[in-house]
Amino acid sequence: MCHLLTDLQDKLKREVLAMLFFFNVRVDPKGMSLEELWDIWEKEAEAAMGAKEAGKVVALYKVSGQRRVIGILDVESHDELDQILMAALPMAHYLEFEEILPVRAYEDFASDVKRRWK
Repeated sequence: MCHLLTDLQDKLKREVLAMLFFFNVRVDPKGMSLEELWDIWEKEAEAAMGAKEAGKVVALYKVSGQRRVIGILDVESHDELDQILMAALPMAHYLEFEEILPVRAYEDFASDVKRRWK
């Protein structure tokens, strides 16, 4: 019983603290020169690394050979997600979000399966 209570407390702590979203975004330079693209992407990279250090970005990957980035964000609300994606990023006006999905830790899902969702 104690083990079940500990698992539940851990799960609740993760759920309260984490609202995870996978994103797949394509960069559309919209007529920028190559030098302008490099400059703004450098600002974006600095912002992304700061967000990663702050824990807002859980995972972040540049897709090889494409102007595409995929990652997972940890936000407090849908409002915060919208604010980050629509205005807080240096490249916000050059990003085309092709997919945004709510995700959860697989460990939590496996625990639910083990308990048969009880």
